Amino acid sequence: MAMTSHHRIERRKSRVVRVGRVAVGGDAPVAVQTMTNTETEDVDATVAQIQAAVKAGADIVRVSVPTLKAAEAFGQIKRRVGYVPLVADIHFNYKCGIAAAEAGADCLRINPGNIGNDRKVAEVVACAQHHGIPIRIGVNAGSLESELQEKYGEPNADALVESALRHVNILKRHNFEDFKVSLKASEVFMTVFAYRKLATLIDQPLHLGITEAGGQRAGSVKSAIGLGMLLADGIGDTIRVSLAADPIEEVRVGWDILKSLHLRSRGINLVACPSCSRQNFDVIKTVAELESRFDEIDEPLDLAVIGCVVNGPGEAREAAIGVAGGYPNSIFVDGKIQHKAHNHELVDVLEKLVREKLAARKAARNAAGTGEPASQE
Repeated sequence: MAMTSHHRIERRKSRVVRVGRVAVGGDAPVAVQTMTNTETEDVDATVAQIQAAVKAGADIVRVSVPTLKAAEAFGQIKRRVGYVPLVADIHFNYKCGIAAAEAGADCLRINPGNIGNDRKVAEVVACAQHHGIPIRIGVNAGSLESELQEKYGEPNADALVESALRHVNILKRHNFEDFKVSLKASEVFMTVFAYRKLATLIDQPLHLGITEAGGQRAGSVKSAIGLGMLLADGIGDTIRVSLAADPIEEVRVGWDILKSLHLRSRGINLVACPSCSRQNFDVIKTVAELESRFDEIDEPLDLAVIGCVVNGPGEAREAAIGVAGGYPNSIFVDGKIQHKAHNHELVDVLEKLVREKLAARKAARNAAGTGEPASQE
């Protein structure tokens, strides 16, 4: 459907932190993140995965830095993908945090609670301040402080928030305000209630995620529900969909969540019927083929693929380009039937029309001197 009268989400007002070239918080678009799953010391593999994630639409990529050797590799990686904002994921060893900051990290992800004593935390904070980079406090239901586990009996939303506030207070004690916070659990309601509570207590940006969400299908559903509930409330400044799957899939699902809430737009928005026995062409196969052909396009455009004449003309009319099944199929451009196409040529004709429309848009922008589209806003 055309996005003419959609609901606008009122976003929580948060302060802005900068992760490299990407602003997080304030009025900045909700940023999409993923995390590499290659060995960080395998520089070539990690660089290749970062580049693939960015091509899929990742705004920020997180890389684990568990050792000083990994910090050295991180420096080489950053030199090769300098334009990509990289977050160094640090646990336990505060020296890895300092080494990663020295190596060019755009943000440090730490749990101040597991970094060690106050002196070590002070060194990491001073280092982040010196390099002008933010910190992400990452609270996880699976690694709550033992005394909080005893106090609450089991992880719950209040325990997550209390843990976060402890870490927040450590940073504030060092006069460091340039941070964002995540509160992740694998349970949807626990996560949602924790973020809702924290959102009222601090003004820093929030990084959303359902941790250990599961495999590709179940994890995507869980993430869409949990993140969707929060984003619809206006809560959340950057998201990571955690899947036991290829990081590229995390990026794609993240974008699908943001697109469905009209928070961002990117690439071809394919409106398609679920297909039934009324269909005049194989809708599922056609959609899969079109998706693979449009993989590299990041400019937004609505394309409707409907298999019959029941809902077909209505949906096709609303999209920039649309097809309604028939004998032959009717292709609508800007709301009017402009072409007819038989099944064997349908994908080729639709691809040609989409690429022609995008080229015409680009030419019009160039003529007007406005350059590239704000395709990912």
